[in-house]
Amino acid sequence: MLEHNIIVVGTSAGGVEALTYLVKHLPPDLNAAVIIVLHVSSHGTSVLPKILSRASNLPVSHAQDGEAIVRGWIYVALPNYHLLVERGYLRLTRGAKENRCRPAIDPLFRSAARAYGQRVIAVLLTGVLDDGTAGLMAVKMRRGVAIVQNPDDALYAAMPRNAIENVEDIDHILPLSDIPSTLVALVNTPMEVEPENPVPSKIKFETEIAQLNLEAVENEGERPGKPSTFGCPDCGGILWEIEEGNLLRFRCRTGHAYSAETLLATQSDKVEDALWIALRALEEKASLSHRLAARMEARNQTVAAQRFKEEAHSAWERSAIIREVLLKVDPNTGVD
Repeated sequence: MLEHNIIVVGTSAGGVEALTYLVKHLPPDLNAAVIIVLHVSSHGTSVLPKILSRASNLPVSHAQDGEAIVRGWIYVALPNYHLLVERGYLRLTRGAKENRCRPAIDPLFRSAARAYGQRVIAVLLTGVLDDGTAGLMAVKMRRGVAIVQNPDDALYAAMPRNAIENVEDIDHILPLSDIPSTLVALVNTPMEVEPENPVPSKIKFETEIAQLNLEAVENEGERPGKPSTFGCPDCGGILWEIEEGNLLRFRCRTGHAYSAETLLATQSDKVEDALWIALRALEEKASLSHRLAARMEARNQTVAAQRFKEEAHSAWERSAIIREVLLKVDPNTGVD
């Protein structure tokens, strides 16, 4: 018989409140380790262990590289590091961002699935966009248990909803209030050992590339998917297109990974950045042309002065068009 003794939890926007409730209702004798990724700024300082410790019956700490996994302990990902699960211990890595995040949820779920297979319970809570969906797929491929917060119950429904829409065999879709008791029941119920299924090469590859494994990066034959027509927004490399059921996602040679929705959001950000650069360049050109026109007029060089005035007017007109486009950008989607 086997036990579910590895619980991995992923969340984003609204996650502090959800995690506080979750850990508050886990018993002090929980016979499982809980490993958490909350999307946080790469440049910030995480105080999540302090926050959770106030509510938790279990000890809570930031995960350390090489730290042994102990049952009855809660581990929290550090900012700017992916948190990965190896057999018996934890790894921290500065691998490429996934879905614009480091730490990201998919690498945690994927690595836990690789290391522990059907002993894993993966929990996806409130959040935006769709980090965690590909990781849940990996957990299900390795016969683990997938639990998703009911979108109607989540502060931010997008992340749970995307998982429900793309992962066909989610085991439990629950309000937050029912998740702690479900976890306890699963941990306390032994399960029959199923025949060991080999770790899919795709899970191996994506876990190793998150660890900056040079051999995985250079091994073109193991790279999942096919080359797409899109470039990586972060490094400019070719994105490889990976289709898993209904889910479409992308990964570049160096490891940056995006779901389709995240890639679209990132491209929208890049377009806005380009527009601001163009606006600045045109306004600087208009200002310089206006100044040169004034200098030419002071020297009675009327032809040159007129030419610079026309340059200034043209630049101001084009900058006005771009400014109008920027003012129309939808704050919810990043596009007009």
